[in-house]
Amino acid sequence: MTHNILIAGFGGQGVLFAGKVLAYGGLCDGKEITWLPSYGPEMRGGTCNCSVCVSDEPIGSPLVTNPDILVAMNRPSLEKFIGSVVPGGTVIVDSSIIDLKIERTDVTVCELPATELAETNSLKGLGNMVLVGRLNQVCNILSTEGLDKGIVKSVPAKKPEMLEFNRKAVGLGRE
Repeated sequence: MTHNILIAGFGGQGVLFAGKVLAYGGLCDGKEITWLPSYGPEMRGGTCNCSVCVSDEPIGSPLVTNPDILVAMNRPSLEKFIGSVVPGGTVIVDSSIIDLKIERTDVTVCELPATELAETNSLKGLGNMVLVGRLNQVCNILSTEGLDKGIVKSVPAKKPEMLEFNRKAVGLGRE
């Protein structure tokens, strides 16, 4: 099974971190993975996305042009990438930021107020990880242990307090 995932939003929303967690989680589950970040020169506040492939087989290209899973963290990203999602794919949307109704009927849409959930649970800035939790719950990409190991490998050692915050955010997304 191969999952071609595109995570997109503004710089500063944790787009690249979310992709890195999925990639490390895939490695820990013994999967083939690629992680390819893409961001504008502005960094924080500019456009940002990353391609993540998680597969049981070797991966031919790290670039995801037609994702089977799109995680949209802002409206411009949803507008830009919704047309490239393969029919039968999944679109996960942060509905606390995006107010656009998706008209496509050939994709599964999962709306989740991730940013709002994170903020109301004292996890400001972790809407990205709420979305990762929902992504894994809906698409069953990684084992629970693999995802947790991905978080452990991605949280910097100099910020150990962030480990439990990220775990809690993923748990909110699963619920």
